[in-house]
Amino acid sequence: MLENTLLASKTDTMKAAFCLILFLGEVWMVSGIARDWEPWKMATHSEVLKNYTFLNHKQMDGVKQHPQRKDASASTEEKPWPALDKWKLSENNANFGFDLFRKIAMRHDGNIVFSPFCLSFAMATLMLAARGQTRSQIMEGLNLQALNSTQTSFLPFLFKQLKDSISQNQELAFSQGSFAFIHKDFDVKETFFNLSKQNFDMEYIPVNFRNTTQAKSYMNYYVNKETKGKIPKLFDELDAEAKLIFVDYILFGGKWLSAFDPALTEVETFHLDKYRTTKVPLMYRSGKFASTWDRNFRCQVLKLPYQGNASMLVVLADKTRDHLAIEDYLTAELVDKWIRNMKTRKMDIFFPKFKLEQKYELRELLKQMGMRTIFSARADLSELSSPARNLKVSTILQKAVIEVNERGTDAAAGTMAEIIAYSMPPVIKVDHPFHFMIYEETTKSLLFLGRVANPSLL
Repeated sequence: MLENTLLASKTDTMKAAFCLILFLGEVWMVSGIARDWEPWKMATHSEVLKNYTFLNHKQMDGVKQHPQRKDASASTEEKPWPALDKWKLSENNANFGFDLFRKIAMRHDGNIVFSPFCLSFAMATLMLAARGQTRSQIMEGLNLQALNSTQTSFLPFLFKQLKDSISQNQELAFSQGSFAFIHKDFDVKETFFNLSKQNFDMEYIPVNFRNTTQAKSYMNYYVNKETKGKIPKLFDELDAEAKLIFVDYILFGGKWLSAFDPALTEVETFHLDKYRTTKVPLMYRSGKFASTWDRNFRCQVLKLPYQGNASMLVVLADKTRDHLAIEDYLTAELVDKWIRNMKTRKMDIFFPKFKLEQKYELRELLKQMGMRTIFSARADLSELSSPARNLKVSTILQKAVIEVNERGTDAAAGTMAEIIAYSMPPVIKVDHPFHFMIYEETTKSLLFLGRVANPSLL
């Protein structure tokens, strides 16, 4: 789902995590016309653009300035989507992430890292293209089935609001991008093009998939450039029959609000289970931290704040408990209870340095979550192209990388009474498997979710 997020040229920013989503096959997803690309100068660029009658920026601005459109826009923001609904969307995205985490965990007993936020945006783009059962299954899979038809029509706008709210935080160093590699003879509907540009900042890059060697080199170059060198070689093979490839990614650069001192980092024992251990560098810091103890699940929950209103929540089960047991109960509601019941006190924290890199093929997992039609010959993606050309999505991939060090990160639950803060120990030593979540706090967006079973493994 992601690629290495630590920028070699800007180590002071400590790029925390990088997420990437791919839609592969007859339909794939991406954003933008390639710029400053001298070696290839593909003739298909001008040919493809001539086939489209997309609104340019001036035309769009003119539409936005129209009095009737302005009134409609105002009512859109004030009536269908009050501020609370943006947080509700974040909650739905988080629960979608926890549901998918459980599916991934059934197949992977080791380290896990992925971005619910990135995947939700990618699926929201697909919703623009889908109709009928295909669309309704995506809605249900994303926990959005309760929305009425009026609210549903404003979903792209709300996703844009959510992204913009986070992106405007310069201190957080967060960026999200979408781009699409499009075959030269494939016509995208103007409505889809405009909506994807307006709400997801989608960029369209013409390529000739028939020439797979040249297309692959060009696409790898473009992705490497857009991701600042974090994904140097994304595509190993291409289907010559592909028409459209969509790519969604996020970059998160988080610096600790109070950094760990590298001079205090020492190699210590990390207990993989009751019988096996490994050596890992444990960082140390003494200071005031927010935390709570969940008596029901017998786990400590520690909040490690980043600069820019984001935090990593660390869920550390008691050594006597199976750390996997809590995974069946993770929900946005449970996490919210943990956060609301936290108390700040002075503690000594020992936390491992780690780097995770994982890649997941999500088609079968999403089908288990009810999104079946979009991967079948019955898929209705008629809002994407006319005629629909029997389009379907053949696979969805996500790659994620996260690196945590002294300076930052480079990328049915217990009742209220059972979650207490006053019994936290003065020392929290994270020396056995744990779970982590990276949240943007102003929107309550779950950016990354993972499990660290062995921090010594890449």
